[in-house]
Amino acid sequence: MDETQTVKRLELRRMEHRDLDSAIAALVEAGSTDQLQLARLKKRKLRLRDEIGMLEDQLVPDIIA
Repeated sequence: MDETQTVKRLELRRMEHRDLDSAIAALVEAGSTDQLQLARLKKRKLRLRDEIGMLEDQLVPDIIA
């Protein structure tokens, strides 16, 4: 995967992460009692955070100390 594809995937994952954050906040504010749905959204958000970190690592070159 080249750098432009990585940057594009990174932006898409960041956008999805923000959307999930908004969805979770909206459910909490609405007083949703569906804990299973909240847990699934939070788990997806954590997976996205990990993937975002991995993609950012691919973009930053390793520095030999």
